[in-house]
Amino acid sequence: MINNFDQFSIGLTGGIGCGKTTIANLFAEQGASIVDTDIIAHQLTAINGLAIPAICEQFGANFLTTAGAMDRQKMREYVFAHPTEKKRLEAILHPMIKQESFNLAQKSNQNYVIFVVPLLLESNILKPHMSRILVIDCPETLQIQRVMNRNGWSEQQVRAVMQTQVSRETRLAAADDIITNEDEIHTNAQNLKQQVSRLHSAYMVLANANMKK
Repeated sequence: MINNFDQFSIGLTGGIGCGKTTIANLFAEQGASIVDTDIIAHQLTAINGLAIPAICEQFGANFLTTAGAMDRQKMREYVFAHPTEKKRLEAILHPMIKQESFNLAQKSNQNYVIFVVPLLLESNILKPHMSRILVIDCPETLQIQRVMNRNGWSEQQVRAVMQTQVSRETRLAAADDIITNEDEIHTNAQNLKQQVSRLHSAYMVLANANMKK
């Protein structure tokens, strides 16, 4: 197990619908190494995923699909209705996500690593290891609009997810860096690229300084 992590690292976070994946992809184009914890979580709970035996043992086979993956919709609805069960699921997944995140980061040959962690501030499993916190920000009304358009959810469903996340004000207060992504219809690609490029240059300086310590 990896207990220490000394690479220069950015924790990229933001509320649902803020555009975390879009921004992460722009950083990847600049040369940053990206570790996406949502992708890791999906892999852990897919068919033959490392978390499947523990999920089956703790929650029962009825929370698996016929193919053997975790039934994500059923589990999401269940843990939303039962907060203590959410903690049981997190106790299974979070240590695995943390370890696999570190494993991937250690393999990086880039100057710095960006960890995309939607619940960076809520779970606190990776936050202590981050050199800086980057928050992707947009108005809450825009979050709701984007997720309704993207996922086909109702406004009530989106708000239910938002209620499980820290407030916009809390995220902004915790941020070392902020990227605003406020275009209501289509991503303002040039504006976002300029913001990412500016931060990438700053992160390269900081990462090089970190290497010399």
